[in-house]
Amino acid sequence: MLQQTLVYCGLRRPYRFERAIPVVLALCLGFVVIAVAVRFAAIGELGAGGPRAFYFLYLLLLLALAIAVVRWPPFAGALLVLALVDFAWGVGSWALQPVGSPSLLPAAIAEPERFRWHALLQAAPIPSLEITSPTGLSIRHSSEGTRGRDPAPGSLEGRTVVATFGGSTTYDIGAGEGDTWSDRLAEALGRDRAFVVNHGVPGYSTVEHLIQTAFYQVKFGKLPRCAIYYVGWNDLRNAHIPHLDGGYADFHLPSQVDSLKARRIGGAHVTISPVLTTLARFASANVDTVRYFTDPYGRDPVSGSDATLEALYERNIRAISAINRGRGVTTIWVGQLLNREELKGDGRYGWLPLVRDRDLWPLQQRFNAILERTARSLGDVYIAISPEAFGVADFIDNGHFSVRGARRFAEHLAPAVREACR
Repeated sequence: MLQQTLVYCGLRRPYRFERAIPVVLALCLGFVVIAVAVRFAAIGELGAGGPRAFYFLYLLLLLALAIAVVRWPPFAGALLVLALVDFAWGVGSWALQPVGSPSLLPAAIAEPERFRWHALLQAAPIPSLEITSPTGLSIRHSSEGTRGRDPAPGSLEGRTVVATFGGSTTYDIGAGEGDTWSDRLAEALGRDRAFVVNHGVPGYSTVEHLIQTAFYQVKFGKLPRCAIYYVGWNDLRNAHIPHLDGGYADFHLPSQVDSLKARRIGGAHVTISPVLTTLARFASANVDTVRYFTDPYGRDPVSGSDATLEALYERNIRAISAINRGRGVTTIWVGQLLNREELKGDGRYGWLPLVRDRDLWPLQQRFNAILERTARSLGDVYIAISPEAFGVADFIDNGHFSVRGARRFAEHLAPAVREACR
């Protein structure tokens, strides 16, 4: 059997180099692939049964198939080239991430889908979802597509319903079930007296909050007594974009389809083949209905304020407030807090394409001042929380709360919310 295999591969007389060369190259590349996979496993970057494990298995299967069809050298050569390109592109893009290269390497651990496409909001939480995130956090969506549990039947009678709106800092990507600041606020207010509905969704700006308020504020058959909006950071994502669309529809809204992985093909999705991933992204960028009309990435950063964006931000605040006032819902505004220790350099962490890290907090302070001034002029409640009250341990990154930070934030909110929502 061994002799026959060697003859088939051209490694025994009569030697056939058109077969032998692809076989030797496939075996050498296979050794390299296995060595890299072992290295990834050693540094904790390779999860058993995860997408990245299937990526390495896919490469080995390609190489095995190349050897199997070596009798037809053009086919074997094509498979060998594909394996080499997918290996170099996948591992190479992963290694170049520190210099800003997007990785085409599949994730070490599969991340369950949390969001689906939505015609108005572009992406919205999948209702009745219960998953464990790659970081081990328990995530639950209610039957109404909000983060958290459904109330028990009939349990809302006699209780005050409080709605919380915001982006990923309200969805609380750093906290598991029971530990979000909305959960902690419910505890502080008394679960027998109040029920807090968490409308937060990663990436949502005041444009999405305006849509949520206008059309999707009623949950579990109840209009909230009061609505809390923790806003600013995601609106700043649009800072300095030339000719900014008034509804953020040129960049931010379509980008949400990819940020929340709600696109059916292409976009942020990564397949086991970097070549296939690139082809899918090319197709989605040129064929898919959801496309960017402005792509600010690649432009030079801009310092200073953005008067156009500030006017849109204030317009959205006033529109949300007017809707709530017409329904008898008390509006509570809270300015965004950020981890200033992580925002001191000249780099850009990615979410805000045209804003340097060191320029973000000054812009956020300006937005908080606009929010406070506008809220007070409208007769709404504004809760001012000193950034000095929060330290590095209260965040998991440059602005998302840790479990400790979420608890402390809720404690700061509770007295004013309790007074405003009576």
